[in-house]
Amino acid sequence: MSQLDQRHPQESRDQRILDTIRQDGELSDYNKVELARLLIRYQNFPGARQIQTELQALLAQHHLTEAELFAQTRAIHSTGQIYRRSKGGDEPQDWS
Repeated sequence: MSQLDQRHPQESRDQRILDTIRQDGELSDYNKVELARLLIRYQNFPGARQIQTELQALLAQHHLTEAELFAQTRAIHSTGQIYRRSKGGDEPQDWS
């Protein structure tokens, strides 16, 4: 780590997320959006080199470019459901 490198305040938490993605092996929709979110978070960040290296390694492992991953996650987010969980397994209510 150079003297100018910074430690990101979410680095420890994000490392656990990366560990989980790596252990899962397959990239679920949830893992894809998390990977994309972390790529954006650490883009041009002056530090957290290990996380940045791991993010690029995960892309390579799954034969994806950033552009391909971002296109896939835009489609996933267009459903609006990836971070939502219904309580008690009930279907979401339609108030329209």
